[in-house]
Amino acid sequence: MPKVAVFNVNGDQVGEIELDERLFGAPVRPDLMHQVVLMYLAGQRQGTHDVKGRSEVRGGGRKPWRQKGTGRARQGSTRAPQWTGGGVVFGPTPRSHKFRIPKKVRRLALYSALSSKVDDGKLLVLENLELPEAKTKHVAALLKRFSLEKALIVDAQPQDDAARSTRNIPGVKYVGANGVNVYDVLRHDTLVLTKDAIAKVQEVFA
Repeated sequence: MPKVAVFNVNGDQVGEIELDERLFGAPVRPDLMHQVVLMYLAGQRQGTHDVKGRSEVRGGGRKPWRQKGTGRARQGSTRAPQWTGGGVVFGPTPRSHKFRIPKKVRRLALYSALSSKVDDGKLLVLENLELPEAKTKHVAALLKRFSLEKALIVDAQPQDDAARSTRNIPGVKYVGANGVNVYDVLRHDTLVLTKDAIAKVQEVFA
């Protein structure tokens, strides 16, 4: 089972913790992580893009010239796609871009993402995330202490003080253990977990 050091908020090592082999020692599968990230991003799309087809554009009700005898190509409407101001062929219409991937695949992708952070030495475990007060400067000092810039901070349960203290720091996101997903783990350079968050993640996802 992989072991990592545990630090307090002052930057001192206070012990070690053993991680679940299934979550933090799994084979890294870039293919599965790629699929799940695509699913996540597709779900974020609004899908409100729209263009007008030839039946929706204004005008074009009259045949521009008679069918035969003019020497020109036959035309039925000035709003056909080949005309300026005509409708668009096969253009985008409002729709949902969402699609689903099997739950087991999503789980394996999350295991891969968590394991990749352990392999790269980008997993930081904190004893707790107790702040003196809800001030951004305390979290900023904590990040500076560990030389972190872009980090995903995970707590067992979201705390209001911690959430308020992190929301104004660029590149930093604070979530509860239930909100961990592949996209956020991969998007941030470092994954910061509290001891309680590790227990919760292992309980929920293992």
